[in-house]
This record gives sequence, structure tokens and C-alpha cells, in this order.
Amino acid sequence: MPFFTFLRRSVVATATAATLAGGIASPAMAADRELLNSSYDIARELFATINPKFVDWWQASHDQSVEVKQSHGGSSKQARAILQGLKADVVTYNQVTDVNVLADAGLVAEDWQQQFPNNASPYFSTTAFLVREGNPRHIESWDDLVADDVDIVFPNPKTSGNGRYTYLAAWAYADQKFDGDEAKIRDFMKRFLGNVKVFDTGGRGATTTFVERNIGDVLISFESEVNNISQEYGSDEYDVVVPPVSILAEFPVAVVEEYAERNGNRELAHDYLDYLYTEEAQRLLAGFNYRVNDETVKAEFADRFPDTQLLRVEDVFGSWKQVMDTHFASGGVLDQLQRR
Repeated sequence: MPFFTFLRRSVVATATAATLAGGIASPAMAADRELLNSSYDIARELFATINPKFVDWWQASHDQSVEVKQSHGGSSKQARAILQGLKADVVTYNQVTDVNVLADAGLVAEDWQQQFPNNASPYFSTTAFLVREGNPRHIESWDDLVADDVDIVFPNPKTSGNGRYTYLAAWAYADQKFDGDEAKIRDFMKRFLGNVKVFDTGGRGATTTFVERNIGDVLISFESEVNNISQEYGSDEYDVVVPPVSILAEFPVAVVEEYAERNGNRELAHDYLDYLYTEEAQRLLAGFNYRVNDETVKAEFADRFPDTQLLRVEDVFGSWKQVMDTHFASGGVLDQLQRR
């Protein structure tokens, strides 16, 4: 099935049904081995394309068939599902903190970021805007999102890594604009959050709200997602806006050592994540509008990704632990900003 048809069907399906454990999907055919990948909400089509390629590689090199199953949802919800017993062998998330939760529980190695290249992030993205055709609200930057007549849709930062990146990108922009003046930053963020029409639990739910339910003037999501939507539905329906300043969104991966070992999948799990760094997989990732580190693939897809100032979370906010404790914990800055 072509990807963009798959995306359209997935968006519609998300509006009408939920699947087991946040979205476990698998082929019906039996295989010698099974691997479960717990992943973020909008990665369904991506791994539906990558997994068959990995399966072919594994079978050719090991003379053994393997079935890769997927579980999808907001990345924080997926991490909680593993803590509650979902026996995933690997995680492919959109936020470091969701892997750290598993490391703190002893399910993932403490040094998980040293086990794979680029801090265990085989690809990355940034936060971008999807607007209605012709951009009737003239949205070009974060400043335009605090106007009185703009309705915003993005995932809830409490349940979605995608949503947290959006919140942090807006804050980082305001921090730069107001030279660290926290009172002005908070005022900006109050107006920004006040314009949110719908807080969905995950990125695909937000896409469904904007695309299928026709709610909102702008969807804020990963650059990969908004480009995929625009390509699927056409430029006569949507325009993509990459703001001049945004956040660097890394996509961390890790082996769930506790379950991979128990399932007899330790080598398989490591090889699966190693595969994401191969030129073949990097090209597939770039085809889904993710930014990659492979130099050959970067050159091939250079025209697809506009230049933008990407701010690192750690450079603006400190450690991810500081981010979570300060902004997203109960009673934290996010809760304070949303009080009426």
C-alpha cells in the first residue's frame, strides 16, 4: 500500500477506533521469531515501511524469519504501558525522558545513550506548522500564534513527547525574543496556550482533529508529520510553515534489556536498532521527512529541509530532569500557566 494512502487511512482509523495496548499491529503470518517495538503515535506508517526491509535483511543474514510487531501511542503513555507490563523488546520514542523512565525502573541500561551512535538518536526533526491552504491567518512564526483570532491544535504535553517539544519550542523562542525576561515569557506562553483549541493525547489524534474534524487554524507537530500530511492531501488544502527558530527534536532508541533478554531477543533487538543507522533505513527515514545524519542521504534530500535555527533543549533549559520537574510535573509551570 502506498504510504500516503496508508496515512489517510490511519488518520481516519484513529478517529474511529483504538487498538490493543495503544496500537499493536502485526501481520497474520507466523514467524520463527517475534520482536515488539513500542513507538510514538505518528510513527505507524514509518515502521510499517521500515519493518519489512529489516525482516528481509534478517532472514537473508540469519536464515530465520522474524515478525516485527508495533505498539503505538503517545510516547509517555507507551513508556507507562511498559512499566505496567507491556513486554516490548525495543523502544523508538520521541523524547529522552520516556526512555529514562524505563532506565530508572531497571528495564533499560543506564548507559543506553552510549549504546548507539548520536546519543542513540538515529534521526531527528523539529517542530513545524501546518496551516489551511493560502495561510489565511498569515502564520509565519511563533509570534503569529498568540494573536487573538488564531486557534491552535497540538498534543497534550502531559501525555505526548510531541506536545512537550511544541511547548518547549514556544518557550525557547520567547526566551530568545525577551532576552530571558521570565515575566514576559510567561505572558507569551499564557497567550499561546490560551489559543489551544484541542489538546489531544498524542500526535496522530491531533492530526485527526485538524484534518478530519476540521478544527483549528494551525496544527503544530513534528516537521515530518506536517510534511507527510501536506504531501498526502495536497498543497491545495494545506501549507507547511517551518518557523525561523524552533527546537531540535531527537528520536531516541533503546533495547528494553529486561524483556529482550527474557524473550531471547537481545541480539535481534540490538540488530533492529542498528539497522536504523544503515544507509537504506536512513533513506527511508528521509523519505518520511525526518532529518538524518548519514551524509550521503542528507545530500540527496537537502532541498526538502529548509534552514532553521534549531535550539537544543539542554542549552535552553538544562537537563531533561530539570525540564520535567520545572515544567511538566504536577503543579509545575505548565499547570501554573493554564490556571484561569
